[in-house]
Amino acid sequence: MPASPSAAVTASTALETDEHRALRQAVAALGARYARDFFGAAGSGPGGDAGATARAGHVQDLWQEAAKLGYLGINLPEEFGGGGAGISELAIVLEELGAAGCPLLMLVVSPSICGTVIARFGTEEQKQRWLPGLADGSRMMSFGITEPDAGSNSHRITTTGRRAPDGSGDWLLTGRKVFISGVDISDATLIVGRTEDARTGKLKPCLFIVPRDTPGFEYRQIDMELHAAEKQFELSFDDIRLPAEALVGDEDAGLLQLFAGLNPERIMSAAFALGMGRHALAKAVDYARTRQVWKTPIGAHQAIAHPLAQAHIELELARLMTQKAARLYDAGDDIGAGEAANMAKYAAAEANVRAVDQAVHTLGGNGLTKEYGLAQLVTASRVARIAPVSREMILNYVSHQSLGLPKSY
Repeated sequence: MPASPSAAVTASTALETDEHRALRQAVAALGARYARDFFGAAGSGPGGDAGATARAGHVQDLWQEAAKLGYLGINLPEEFGGGGAGISELAIVLEELGAAGCPLLMLVVSPSICGTVIARFGTEEQKQRWLPGLADGSRMMSFGITEPDAGSNSHRITTTGRRAPDGSGDWLLTGRKVFISGVDISDATLIVGRTEDARTGKLKPCLFIVPRDTPGFEYRQIDMELHAAEKQFELSFDDIRLPAEALVGDEDAGLLQLFAGLNPERIMSAAFALGMGRHALAKAVDYARTRQVWKTPIGAHQAIAHPLAQAHIELELARLMTQKAARLYDAGDDIGAGEAANMAKYAAAEANVRAVDQAVHTLGGNGLTKEYGLAQLVTASRVARIAPVSREMILNYVSHQSLGLPKSY
């Protein structure tokens, strides 16, 4: 008996717990209800403002239902309305939604980065104010680290916070950010800045929660060729006033807090890429099984079958590293998770690009039609190679940290 069309692209779950397998099945069922035309709804096409509104509404409906089912806050503490699980489980949610054809980009940001940082380092007041909303979907938070002049060099971040001179304890924050996702639909943005160390005078990393309605906090949408439901924004703010409690955690532990958010970001980015790759591969496999040009389906020809098999192998290998990274992080091994998360993000991004490319190639001209929804993934898949950190910077990290080679910069 031939395998089912989905057999070759279903996630391998042999190394997962029964709970993980059940979670995958449940999330896949949710995704199946939203999958039809989801990429098309979130992509380009006719409709103007009405089309954009429809796309945003489609994503919002899925976000709210995922929240009701407990998926958005699955990694957040139970005492604040979360599921009490970890990044391992949240990555499963994102991967399965992506594999179904309806990924939620803000899962990478709101519960993963922002929720994790606040849960680990926030004050009790910050946890009470933000975590229940992030868990139940009633609140959303963006993450602002990238700056136009800093690029991949986080040491060149110029956003700075200083105490207000009136002795109130308030902060005055000045800076610019670029390529920040979902600011228009977020209640606040977790801004990465720098403050001056009173002992050394040197600038050190810090994180501030900046509500969207803060006076002087301005955001402008960036015109992107990639037509996703979640928009990208440039931020600017000049001496905006924030209360003392806007600072997250310990003023002297900014670097630790920052990387506590960046490791989940890389793990979730890997899950996002894996889901997209599986989605594209599933379409290609189904097409190769059913499309007949001569006497047999085109999938019977090794020139078609072998590249698809290779894409499946690469996605599975990337998933193993993603699972390793998530488990290390959930176990509290930040150093080990840092290495594995970078490797997972690199492997998943590369596997995703190749899977999408081969899927389009398998369908030929049909791979570029709107009907099959693969052409727009060519652009979308490139994002995984670029953001949140480029593959070249990951290779730098591995060569320096894992192999002990000298720095090139």
